[in-house]
Amino acid sequence: MHWKGISLVSFSLFALGSAFAQTIDPYYSGHYSYSDLGSIQGVPASYGGLTLKWDDPNTLLIGGSANNSAGAIYSVGLTRNSEGHITGFSGSAQLFASAPYIDGGLSYGPGNVLFATGYSNNTLMQIKPGSTAPDRTDTLSSLGVAGSVGAVGFVPNGFNGAGRLKVASYSGGGFYDLGYAADGFGTYDITSATLKSQPGGGPEGFVYVPLGSQLFSSQSMLVSEYGNGRIAAYDIDGEGNPLTGTRRDFMSGLSGAEGAFIDPFTGDFLFSTFGSGNRIIVVSGFEPVPEPATLAALGLGTLALLRRRKKA
Repeated sequence: MHWKGISLVSFSLFALGSAFAQTIDPYYSGHYSYSDLGSIQGVPASYGGLTLKWDDPNTLLIGGSANNSAGAIYSVGLTRNSEGHITGFSGSAQLFASAPYIDGGLSYGPGNVLFATGYSNNTLMQIKPGSTAPDRTDTLSSLGVAGSVGAVGFVPNGFNGAGRLKVASYSGGGFYDLGYAADGFGTYDITSATLKSQPGGGPEGFVYVPLGSQLFSSQSMLVSEYGNGRIAAYDIDGEGNPLTGTRRDFMSGLSGAEGAFIDPFTGDFLFSTFGSGNRIIVVSGFEPVPEPATLAALGLGTLALLRRRKKA
Protein backbone atom coordinates (compact mmCIF):
# COMPACT_ATOMS: atom_id res chain seq x y z
CA MET A 1 0.00 0.00 0.00
CA HIS A 2 1.23 3.50 -0.84
CA TRP A 3 0.19 6.93 0.45
CA LYS A 4 1.14 9.93 -1.65
CA GLY A 5 3.99 8.02 -3.27
CA ILE A 6 5.54 6.72 -0.01
CA SER A 7 5.34 3.04 0.90
CA LEU A 8 3.55 2.23 4.14
CA VAL A 9 6.64 0.48 5.53
CA SER A 10 9.06 3.27 4.77
CA PHE A 11 6.58 5.89 5.97
CA SER A 12 6.15 4.09 9.29
CA LEU A 13 9.90 3.91 9.79
CA PHE A 14 10.21 7.58 8.89
CA ALA A 15 7.45 8.48 11.35
CA LEU A 16 9.02 6.51 14.18
CA GLY A 17 12.41 8.00 13.51
CA SER A 18 11.19 11.59 13.29
CA ALA A 19 8.46 11.68 15.93
CA PHE A 20 11.00 12.82 18.53
CA ALA A 21 13.12 14.97 16.23
CA GLN A 22 10.69 17.78 15.34
CA THR A 23 12.32 21.15 15.96
CA ILE A 24 11.69 24.81 15.27
CA ASP A 25 14.51 26.30 13.22
CA PRO A 26 17.06 28.17 15.40
CA TYR A 27 16.29 31.41 13.57
CA TYR A 28 12.73 31.32 14.96
CA SER A 29 13.09 29.28 18.14
CA GLY A 30 13.74 32.25 20.41
CA HIS A 31 10.26 33.60 19.67
CA TYR A 32 8.17 30.51 18.90
CA SER A 33 7.54 27.23 20.71
CA TYR A 34 5.41 24.18 20.04
CA SER A 35 3.47 21.55 21.93
CA ASP A 36 2.08 18.20 20.81
CA LEU A 37 -1.64 17.89 21.61
CA GLY A 38 -1.64 14.22 20.61
CA SER A 39 -4.31 12.32 18.73
CA ILE A 40 -8.06 12.92 18.80
CA GLN A 41 -10.31 10.18 20.13
CA GLY A 42 -12.85 9.14 17.52
CA VAL A 43 -11.06 10.48 14.42
CA PRO A 44 -9.93 7.59 12.21
CA ALA A 45 -6.47 7.64 10.64
CA SER A 46 -5.21 9.25 8.57
CA TYR A 47 -5.72 12.93 9.46
CA GLY A 48 -6.52 15.57 6.86
CA GLY A 49 -7.17 19.31 6.99
CA LEU A 50 -8.45 21.16 10.04
CA THR A 51 -10.14 24.43 10.98
CA LEU A 52 -12.43 25.97 13.60
CA LYS A 53 -16.19 25.71 13.10
CA TRP A 54 -17.32 29.07 11.76
CA ASP A 55 -19.77 29.81 14.60
CA ASP A 56 -18.00 28.12 17.53
CA PRO A 57 -14.38 28.89 18.51
CA ASN A 58 -14.35 25.87 20.80
CA THR A 59 -15.13 23.28 18.12
CA LEU A 60 -12.45 21.90 15.82
CA LEU A 61 -13.26 20.34 12.46
CA ILE A 62 -10.76 17.82 11.08
CA GLY A 63 -10.59 15.35 8.23
CA GLY A 64 -10.38 11.64 9.04
CA SER A 65 -9.83 8.54 6.88
CA ALA A 66 -8.05 10.93 4.56
CA ASN A 67 -7.34 9.99 0.94
CA ASN A 68 -9.93 7.22 0.69
CA SER A 69 -13.61 6.86 -0.13
CA ALA A 70 -14.57 6.77 3.58
CA GLY A 71 -13.05 10.22 4.10
CA ALA A 72 -15.11 12.48 6.35
CA ILE A 73 -14.98 15.59 8.52
CA TYR A 74 -15.27 15.19 12.30
CA SER A 75 -16.01 17.73 15.03
CA VAL A 76 -14.51 17.75 18.51
CA GLY A 77 -14.65 20.17 21.42
CA LEU A 78 -11.56 22.15 22.40
CA THR A 79 -10.18 23.11 25.78
CA ARG A 80 -8.48 26.47 26.27
CA ASN A 81 -6.42 27.89 29.11
CA SER A 82 -7.05 31.22 30.85
CA GLU A 83 -5.24 33.07 28.06
CA GLY A 84 -7.34 31.43 25.35
CA HIS A 85 -4.69 29.06 23.97
CA ILE A 86 -5.92 25.66 22.77
CA THR A 87 -4.62 22.99 25.15
CA GLY A 88 -6.48 19.82 24.16
CA PHE A 89 -9.72 18.12 23.16
CA SER A 90 -12.95 17.62 25.04
CA GLY A 91 -14.54 14.20 24.66
CA SER A 92 -14.69 12.04 21.55
CA ALA A 93 -15.07 13.42 18.03
CA GLN A 94 -18.37 13.11 16.18
CA LEU A 95 -19.09 12.78 12.48
CA PHE A 96 -19.74 16.22 10.97
CA ALA A 97 -20.01 15.55 7.24
CA SER A 98 -18.88 13.03 4.67
CA ALA A 99 -16.01 14.22 2.47
CA PRO A 100 -14.71 11.41 0.24
CA TYR A 101 -10.93 11.45 -0.30
CA ILE A 102 -10.49 14.54 1.89
CA ASP A 103 -6.89 15.73 1.98
CA GLY A 104 -5.01 18.57 3.68
CA GLY A 105 -7.31 21.42 2.62
CA LEU A 106 -10.22 22.50 4.85
CA SER A 107 -11.21 26.16 4.90
CA TYR A 108 -14.30 28.35 5.21
CA GLY A 109 -15.16 30.70 2.37
CA PRO A 110 -17.89 33.24 1.60
CA GLY A 111 -21.29 32.45 3.08
CA ASN A 112 -19.60 30.15 5.61
CA VAL A 113 -19.34 27.47 2.94
CA LEU A 114 -16.73 24.89 3.92
CA PHE A 115 -14.22 24.05 1.16
CA ALA A 116 -12.30 20.76 1.24
CA THR A 117 -9.81 19.17 -1.15
CA GLY A 118 -9.89 15.57 -2.38
CA TYR A 119 -6.79 13.46 -3.18
CA SER A 120 -6.00 11.67 -5.46
CA ASN A 121 -9.11 12.49 -7.49
CA ASN A 122 -8.15 16.21 -7.70
CA THR A 123 -11.47 17.54 -6.43
CA LEU A 124 -12.73 20.56 -4.53
CA MET A 125 -15.79 19.96 -2.33
CA GLN A 126 -18.17 22.58 -0.94
CA ILE A 127 -20.36 22.00 2.10
CA LYS A 128 -23.03 24.53 3.07
CA PRO A 129 -23.85 25.28 6.73
CA GLY A 130 -26.08 22.51 8.07
CA SER A 131 -25.21 20.00 5.33
CA THR A 132 -23.77 16.58 6.19
CA ALA A 133 -22.33 15.83 2.76
CA PRO A 134 -20.76 17.88 -0.04
CA ASP A 135 -23.31 20.07 -1.82
CA ARG A 136 -20.97 20.50 -4.76
CA THR A 137 -17.83 18.75 -6.00
CA ASP A 138 -15.67 20.08 -8.84
CA THR A 139 -12.90 18.18 -10.59
CA LEU A 140 -9.94 20.54 -10.98
CA SER A 141 -8.12 18.56 -13.68
CA SER A 142 -10.43 20.01 -16.31
CA LEU A 143 -9.27 23.49 -15.30
CA GLY A 144 -5.59 22.61 -15.58
CA VAL A 145 -4.62 21.91 -11.96
CA ALA A 146 -1.76 19.40 -12.26
CA GLY A 147 -1.64 16.07 -10.44
CA SER A 148 -3.97 16.25 -7.49
CA VAL A 149 -4.77 19.16 -5.25
CA GLY A 150 -3.68 19.05 -1.60
CA ALA A 151 -4.46 22.39 0.09
CA VAL A 152 -7.10 25.11 -0.15
CA GLY A 153 -7.52 28.50 1.51
CA PHE A 154 -8.67 32.08 1.08
CA VAL A 155 -6.33 35.05 1.46
CA PRO A 156 -7.39 36.87 4.66
CA ASN A 157 -8.33 40.52 4.92
CA GLY A 158 -5.32 42.79 5.31
CA PHE A 159 -3.07 40.69 3.07
CA ASN A 160 -2.03 41.10 -0.54
CA GLY A 161 -4.69 39.43 -2.68
CA ALA A 162 -7.33 39.44 0.07
CA GLY A 163 -10.33 37.30 -0.86
CA ARG A 164 -8.56 35.26 -3.52
CA LEU A 165 -9.15 31.51 -3.49
CA LYS A 166 -5.92 29.47 -3.55
CA VAL A 167 -5.27 25.78 -4.02
CA ALA A 168 -1.94 23.98 -3.96
CA SER A 169 -1.25 20.80 -5.88
CA TYR A 170 0.43 18.15 -3.75
CA SER A 171 2.02 16.26 -6.64
CA GLY A 172 2.57 19.28 -8.88
CA GLY A 173 3.84 21.54 -6.11
CA GLY A 174 2.14 24.61 -7.61
CA PHE A 175 -0.12 27.30 -6.13
CA TYR A 176 -3.13 28.28 -8.23
CA ASP A 177 -5.59 31.15 -8.20
CA LEU A 178 -9.13 29.82 -8.64
CA GLY A 179 -11.77 32.06 -10.12
CA TYR A 180 -15.13 31.64 -8.39
CA ALA A 181 -18.63 33.07 -8.61
CA ALA A 182 -21.91 32.41 -6.81
CA ASP A 183 -23.91 29.70 -8.60
CA GLY A 184 -27.33 30.65 -7.23
CA PHE A 185 -27.55 27.58 -4.97
CA GLY A 186 -25.49 28.77 -2.03
CA THR A 187 -22.24 27.37 -3.45
CA TYR A 188 -19.75 28.65 -6.01
CA ASP A 189 -18.82 27.95 -9.62
CA ILE A 190 -15.10 27.37 -10.03
CA THR A 191 -14.50 29.24 -13.26
CA SER A 192 -10.73 29.10 -13.81
CA ALA A 193 -7.40 27.96 -12.40
CA THR A 194 -4.19 29.92 -12.99
CA LEU A 195 -0.78 28.66 -11.89
CA LYS A 196 0.93 31.47 -9.96
CA SER A 197 3.87 29.93 -8.10
CA GLN A 198 5.59 26.54 -7.92
CA PRO A 199 7.60 26.09 -4.72
CA GLY A 200 7.27 22.28 -4.65
CA GLY A 201 7.73 20.32 -1.44
CA GLY A 202 4.39 18.52 -1.55
CA PRO A 203 2.16 21.27 -0.06
CA GLU A 204 -0.77 20.01 2.01
CA GLY A 205 -1.79 23.04 4.08
CA PHE A 206 -0.97 26.73 4.28
CA VAL A 207 -1.71 29.74 6.46
CA TYR A 208 -0.93 33.44 6.33
CA VAL A 209 1.28 34.57 9.21
CA PRO A 210 -0.56 37.03 11.48
CA LEU A 211 0.64 40.55 10.79
CA GLY A 212 3.11 41.94 13.29
CA SER A 213 4.49 38.54 14.29
CA GLN A 214 8.15 38.51 15.34
CA LEU A 215 10.76 37.92 12.57
CA PHE A 216 8.14 38.24 9.81
CA SER A 217 8.78 41.76 8.58
CA SER A 218 7.07 41.07 5.24
CA GLN A 219 3.66 39.55 4.59
CA SER A 220 4.31 35.84 4.82
CA MET A 221 2.81 32.37 4.78
CA LEU A 222 3.61 29.01 6.35
CA VAL A 223 3.27 25.88 4.23
CA SER A 224 2.96 22.29 5.48
CA GLU A 225 5.36 20.52 3.13
CA TYR A 226 4.42 16.87 3.44
CA GLY A 227 6.99 15.83 0.88
CA ASN A 228 9.82 17.48 2.82
CA GLY A 229 8.62 16.68 6.36
CA ARG A 230 8.82 20.39 7.16
CA ILE A 231 6.91 23.60 7.72
CA ALA A 232 8.34 26.27 5.42
CA ALA A 233 8.03 30.06 5.64
CA TYR A 234 7.69 32.20 2.51
CA ASP A 235 7.23 35.87 1.79
CA ILE A 236 4.18 36.42 -0.43
CA ASP A 237 3.77 38.39 -3.62
CA GLY A 238 1.15 41.01 -4.43
CA GLU A 239 -1.52 38.34 -4.98
CA GLY A 240 -0.87 36.23 -1.88
CA ASN A 241 1.31 33.56 -3.51
CA PRO A 242 4.57 32.20 -2.03
CA LEU A 243 7.76 33.72 -3.43
CA THR A 244 9.94 30.66 -4.03
CA GLY A 245 13.25 32.46 -3.54
CA THR A 246 12.33 33.49 0.01
CA ARG A 247 11.82 29.98 1.42
CA ARG A 248 13.17 29.31 4.90
CA ASP A 249 12.65 26.29 7.15
CA PHE A 250 10.35 27.11 10.05
CA MET A 251 10.05 23.59 11.50
CA SER A 252 11.63 20.28 10.50
CA GLY A 253 11.71 16.61 11.46
CA LEU A 254 7.97 16.16 10.98
CA SER A 255 6.01 13.02 10.22
CA GLY A 256 3.67 13.88 7.34
CA ALA A 257 2.94 17.61 7.85
CA GLU A 258 -0.66 17.99 6.68
CA GLY A 259 -3.51 20.46 7.25
CA ALA A 260 -2.98 23.92 8.78
CA PHE A 261 -4.91 26.80 10.32
CA ILE A 262 -4.46 29.89 12.51
CA ASP A 263 -6.54 30.25 15.66
CA PRO A 264 -7.93 33.77 15.16
CA PHE A 265 -7.94 34.67 18.86
CA THR A 266 -4.45 33.67 19.95
CA GLY A 267 -2.67 33.62 16.58
CA ASP A 268 -1.51 30.08 17.36
CA PHE A 269 -0.62 27.95 14.35
CA LEU A 270 -2.04 24.42 14.41
CA PHE A 271 -1.30 21.65 11.97
CA SER A 272 -2.12 17.96 11.66
CA THR A 273 0.11 15.05 10.70
CA PHE A 274 -0.89 12.28 8.32
CA GLY A 275 -0.22 8.57 8.70
CA SER A 276 1.28 6.78 11.68
CA GLY A 277 1.78 10.16 13.38
CA ASN A 278 -1.86 11.39 13.31
CA ARG A 279 -1.31 14.15 15.84
CA ILE A 280 -2.09 17.83 16.29
CA ILE A 281 0.81 20.24 16.84
CA VAL A 282 0.30 23.80 18.07
CA VAL A 283 2.93 26.54 17.64
CA SER A 284 2.66 29.64 19.83
CA GLY A 285 4.25 33.06 19.60
CA PHE A 286 2.34 34.64 16.72
CA GLU A 287 0.26 37.78 17.08
CA PRO A 288 -3.52 37.53 17.63
CA VAL A 289 -5.52 38.49 14.57
CA PRO A 290 -9.22 39.17 15.24
CA GLU A 291 -11.08 42.42 14.91
CA PRO A 292 -13.66 43.34 17.59
CA ALA A 293 -16.53 42.30 15.30
CA THR A 294 -14.94 38.91 14.80
CA LEU A 295 -14.56 38.44 18.54
CA ALA A 296 -18.21 39.24 19.09
CA ALA A 297 -19.33 36.88 16.35
CA LEU A 298 -17.26 34.07 17.84
CA GLY A 299 -18.42 34.67 21.39
CA LEU A 300 -14.91 35.54 22.54
CA GLY A 301 -15.71 38.62 24.59
CA THR A 302 -14.39 37.11 27.82
CA LEU A 303 -11.21 35.93 26.15
CA ALA A 304 -10.71 39.35 24.60
CA LEU A 305 -10.92 40.92 28.05
CA LEU A 306 -8.32 38.45 29.32
CA ARG A 307 -6.02 39.34 26.45
CA ARG A 308 -6.34 43.07 27.16
CA ARG A 309 -5.56 42.51 30.85
CA LYS A 310 -2.52 40.40 29.96
CA LYS A 311 -1.07 43.09 27.68
CA ALA A 312 -1.79 45.79 30.25
